Amino acid sequence: MSEVTYERHDAEHAAHQLDTFLHAYEEVYEEPPYCEGPSDVAEFIQHYRVQARRPGMRLVLAREGGDVVGFTYGYYLSPDTRWWHNLQDVRLPEEFTREDGRRTFVIIELAVRKPWRRRGIAAELHARLLEGLEAERVTLTVRPEPEAAPARSAYIEWGYRKVGVSHPWDEAPLYDCMLRDLTGQTV
Repeated sequence: MSEVTYERHDAEHAAHQLDTFLHAYEEVYEEPPYCEGPSDVAEFIQHYRVQARRPGMRLVLAREGGDVVGFTYGYYLSPDTRWWHNLQDVRLPEEFTREDGRRTFVIIELAVRKPWRRRGIAAELHARLLEGLEAERVTLTVRPEPEAAPARSAYIEWGYRKVGVSHPWDEAPLYDCMLRDLTGQTV
């Protein structure tokens, strides 16, 4: 095994990296609970092209040799985001859901290919994504199925807590929405 290296791409450079990590995306998300196929991958590609232009976009790639073995990316929630309104089981106060374009960073994807799991790669990807971030908090979603339990456990270990159940679009499955405070205060 060679050393895993990490590289972060901000803003416009992240937009040009899709082909670099697409195979890793396909490999990870064909597994349960996702079971994604070609149409899901095509939808991901469309979404990524839009997301890559969002304010504060960051992408971190983990490589071993020439292979991308993991990746994560995210951006700042915009003032007009619907993120908090997608929660189905809780009504949060307006002060909680208020966004100014820098308050909350959202992690859209964090994935490690199966042969490289349980080696601390996800934790390092996460740390490098958040490094130097100017946000009060970070949010993400995770599937509730048992297959996603290791990811959920990692998020809890990294300081996230569940704030509700999200249903982000009509055909979407349900997700647990989680939040981590970066200010040292209780959210």
